[in-house]
Amino acid sequence: MKLGLVASLAKPGGHLTGVATLGKVLVAKQLELLHEMLPNEASLGFLVNPNNAVVREEVGDAQAAADALGRRMRIIEAGREKDFEIAFETLTQQRVGALLTQADPFFSSMRDRLVALSTRHAVPTISPYLNFAPAGGLLSYGSSISDAVRLVGNYVGRILRGEKPADLPVQQAVKVQLIVNLKTAQTIGLSVPPAILARADHVIE
Repeated sequence: MKLGLVASLAKPGGHLTGVATLGKVLVAKQLELLHEMLPNEASLGFLVNPNNAVVREEVGDAQAAADALGRRMRIIEAGREKDFEIAFETLTQQRVGALLTQADPFFSSMRDRLVALSTRHAVPTISPYLNFAPAGGLLSYGSSISDAVRLVGNYVGRILRGEKPADLPVQQAVKVQLIVNLKTAQTIGLSVPPAILARADHVIE
């Protein structure tokens, strides 16, 4: 809605409707997982793309969530591939204990680079993209893409049968998954709490 694509979730109007993932709604939970994973670390980092249209709002959400946990929040920016190396060097210099990456298409496309840097610098990292942990990242916590695709398929069928997009509320894919990579945890010298393992939908050993 902030981008002006629809009038509201319930009544989108115009010629657009669709399915939205939870995105920033999950930021608080992602930071809680990092807090639970590393309760003695004072600082958490939030890696953001300064070119993202809603970066200010998401930084505000992350800051509020960190404040609620009593943790300091460091905002690190990376808008180009060459920024990543500097970003992780900054994290190390500022003694940031763990990192959350923003839900941003650029970061999704740079998944392997983020996995490599977080492992090399031993920075426990959580991503909203579910392919992050299977690719070697520590934690993935985000919306289920298969759930979103199922909802999209349902709407495609309804529109093809004659329903108008303006009459179809924007749905949210509310199913989320937690994936833990124990191999990566061992590589960076981190012990994953049993409570997190018990809640995980998938554990990579």
